[in-house]
Amino acid sequence: CHSIWDMTSDNKFSLTALPPLLIPTYFQCHTFYIAYTKRYWADLAWMLTFYIRFFFTYGALLEIKSLLAYFFIFRMLESSWFVWVSQMNHIPMDIYYDNNLDWASTQLQATCNVEQSLFNDWFTGHLNFQIEHHLFPTMPRHNYWKVAPLVKSLCAKHGIEYQCKPLLTAFADIVHSLKNSGELWLDAYLHK
Repeated sequence: CHSIWDMTSDNKFSLTALPPLLIPTYFQCHTFYIAYTKRYWADLAWMLTFYIRFFFTYGALLEIKSLLAYFFIFRMLESSWFVWVSQMNHIPMDIYYDNNLDWASTQLQATCNVEQSLFNDWFTGHLNFQIEHHLFPTMPRHNYWKVAPLVKSLCAKHGIEYQCKPLLTAFADIVHSLKNSGELWLDAYLHK
């Protein structure tokens, strides 16, 4: 019986490229499945308009293989970017259990901001203001910087920590958090 490692040892590309390509593909198919089964016809129509526009626009410029390669590479890069941007404000936070805090305090404990700069605002799509995003989820993201000083002063007034860090520190915190989680899992797995 051959293992998956034996079967793919000749093709190292499949081990490195397939997971990042399959995950966005799975989520896109799953999104269509949910929209169809839940009968979200308006959402389904909007999703279809994206694909129709995409394939109509780029199909005129590229042959089908190049078009599909472009699409999947774009989705893979977009997915990777989104994971880093969305998780840098969440994974590193120390939340072990519910301390019965009020809603606003819980939001501030569960997330942090990344310093504001033109680059950080652009690169994260204003999600570097994750605290404000949690407190005001329906507010347009480009307005978060306007309410951030008010939230920060309110936190100072009530003695609630308002965490903000540099972008590279936030990225490093993800890696450290994953390392710590891996060590905890390994200890549990090895029954230490």
